[in-house]
Amino acid sequence: MVSCSMFSFSSTSKIIITCSKRLAPYLEQEVTELGFTPERTFITGVELKGTVNDCIKLNLNLRCASQVLYSLKQFRCNGPDDLYDELIRYPWENLLTPEGYFSVTSNATHFTVNNDMFVNVKVKDAIADRMRRETMKRPNSGSEFLGAVFHLYWKDEQAEIFLDTSGETLAKHGYRKIPGKAPMLEALAASTVMATKWDRKSVFVNPMCGSGTVAIEAAMIATNRRPGLNRKNYSFMHVTGYDAAFYESELKTLHTQIVEVPGMRIIATDISDDAIKVSKVNAGIAGVESMIEFKRCDFEETTVPETGGIVYFNPEYGERLGEVSALEKTYARMGDFMKKKCQGYHGYIFTGNLDLAKKIGLKASRRIEFYTSKIDCRLLEYELYGGSRREPKKED
Repeated sequence: MVSCSMFSFSSTSKIIITCSKRLAPYLEQEVTELGFTPERTFITGVELKGTVNDCIKLNLNLRCASQVLYSLKQFRCNGPDDLYDELIRYPWENLLTPEGYFSVTSNATHFTVNNDMFVNVKVKDAIADRMRRETMKRPNSGSEFLGAVFHLYWKDEQAEIFLDTSGETLAKHGYRKIPGKAPMLEALAASTVMATKWDRKSVFVNPMCGSGTVAIEAAMIATNRRPGLNRKNYSFMHVTGYDAAFYESELKTLHTQIVEVPGMRIIATDISDDAIKVSKVNAGIAGVESMIEFKRCDFEETTVPETGGIVYFNPEYGERLGEVSALEKTYARMGDFMKKKCQGYHGYIFTGNLDLAKKIGLKASRRIEFYTSKIDCRLLEYELYGGSRREPKKED
């Protein structure tokens, strides 16, 4: 049991940073670039050691993450009674005030459990009963991520309770107030941009930009604008011992590390007036509208400067929007556009329909695996060399 009267933001423990499936390599890259040393990378996350203050830095900076979880306690657990008994022994009064608010999430796989909500209630009961016993009052609790958030991971006989320092998922970057049709989640968009061979200085062309997420993420990555600039509430702010001065210092660092990229052009087009309007609003909230050249036009009319760079399509692929037969012509036109207008570029098409991808008529040099929702997707890479621009093919 913790003996201090206040939870320590400087004590070292296990940190698990979660992400969507197939984003872990890009998350690991981000974590390493921030100066941390991952101890383990797995299919949906990265593990390292650190403090809650480290979690603050991670929350503010990471583009590809979902949650930053700080381990509070590990224990053996053979059923709901064990779960309650273990958790009521934890000094929750060192993390929460009686006037506070908390939420519980869980991921439980045990033969005694057939409903995560039942597990959440057990955890809430243990926390509330402990608080009532120690402080004569219990905090409010609910499903909204308004205050502190705790996460239980329970598999077979092993359980672990975490402080979810994030609360609302980090996969949403806070600028997309108008999502548009079937938008790509921001963390996924950022990961796919990181997966390209873009040097973050040359031209980035994004036809069929939709609500602008890919173009906005490209602009944010190139100028080192972090997601924490667009968000004001995290779970860690609602835990006893929260150091607002540390957070403000980290937030100030986000502002000072923004870089300008002279001459960089990001070009985003869409045939829909509404899509361009939505994109401009979202880009404005993200602070990058002035860096993106938005234009309403058919993708074939998109300006492609002769300097070379990246051209990135995220078309419909018949799973949620549009019929496959109608899209076959669109995919063929995309292939023609890249062949004729994008020589000297690396071309990318993100799709969840590999049959449609065959209509592009180009051979992919790489097929990078991703998921969107539960759809198996690929980011297809094309080396679009030709004429006097021909360069030797790089080995992956």
